[in-house]
Amino acid sequence: MQNTNIELDKSPSPENVKRRQIIKTIGATIVASTIAAPFVNVRAQEKNFNGKTLRFLTWSDDTGLAALRNIAASFSAKTGAKIVADRADGTSGMVAKLKAAGNKPQYDVITLAGVGAYGLGDAGLLMQPDLARLPNLKDVPEQYRSGANGFGVGYLLWTDGLIYNTKTMKAAPTTHEALWDAKYSGRIFLPPPSWVEAVDLAIIAAQMSGGSQKNIAPGFQKLAQLKDRILMLGENPNQVAELFRTGALDLGGIYSPAFFPAAIKKPEYNMGVTYDMKEGFAAQLMYTVIPKSHPGDLDLIHAFINHSLDPLVQGKMAADVLNGPVNSKAIVSADGSRFVPSARHIADKALVHDDKALALVQSEWVRRYTEMFSA
Repeated sequence: MQNTNIELDKSPSPENVKRRQIIKTIGATIVASTIAAPFVNVRAQEKNFNGKTLRFLTWSDDTGLAALRNIAASFSAKTGAKIVADRADGTSGMVAKLKAAGNKPQYDVITLAGVGAYGLGDAGLLMQPDLARLPNLKDVPEQYRSGANGFGVGYLLWTDGLIYNTKTMKAAPTTHEALWDAKYSGRIFLPPPSWVEAVDLAIIAAQMSGGSQKNIAPGFQKLAQLKDRILMLGENPNQVAELFRTGALDLGGIYSPAFFPAAIKKPEYNMGVTYDMKEGFAAQLMYTVIPKSHPGDLDLIHAFINHSLDPLVQGKMAADVLNGPVNSKAIVSADGSRFVPSARHIADKALVHDDKALALVQSEWVRRYTEMFSA
């Protein structure tokens, strides 16, 4: 990092895939919190924090590095605050770090997946942020402002679309039904069973067949039709990308371009992503949380979270890691906007599953999915 006000405590080896594995949690339904009015003036969030330190925990993968580059570094340059950053291999690693610290103040801000936010909140290790001190939330749709029983502030959407071959397909598919098109038989891939994409695919298949998350049987019946038509389950994103490059794959999903943010931008890999399906697309809200025991200043902490929601910061994060921005005014580069859903798509088509209900059935669904595609 070029900014001298950012330090790294530790740098574990990146694991780009593990944080997408389903973590068993008691989970609760996302509750949209009412934001107190009026918001604190934006200028109050831009005060000089020179001499103050914020301790930040994030992922060790590309998403975490992008957070250090686009959020931490720019906040430090803007306010003079020193950022001490620690990274962990996946959301489960971050949860373990905070639980191990117990009541010892160790971190001020953590960015992680929803299951981790729910788990830490249920364990009594988080404090609820003061949403009135986050003026940039005014440009975030209400359903993405807060969740995890009020302990989390939404900061990005992990978005899953259909990945298609721009060389072998004349146009981007406009429905998930394309996965069942016989002309692509033997040339499609699906998400592996341990990923949340697999259960979201089952939910989408159920909705396409007259079912729902609460009535999943039609979804598994529809997925069974693909048993002998898939080339592979996409456990290894690098392998998926290589098969697109060599022309062995036409289509697959649901899957996120965030799994291969570099390869998908290279023309020779022939990969495109679409979120413009008539059924909508799956999305999972990722959160920023504040540990109950934190060493830093609350003004500094809220200013940092508010900065993460800045439209320019949101645009840079989205373009770097190919996740959906939650700020409806996010400024995404032309290159990045080809691979992330627009504000219109997010508002009209994003499908977020019921975490609380999913927690009760996910292990059984994973078992069924595994047995279906391993036989």
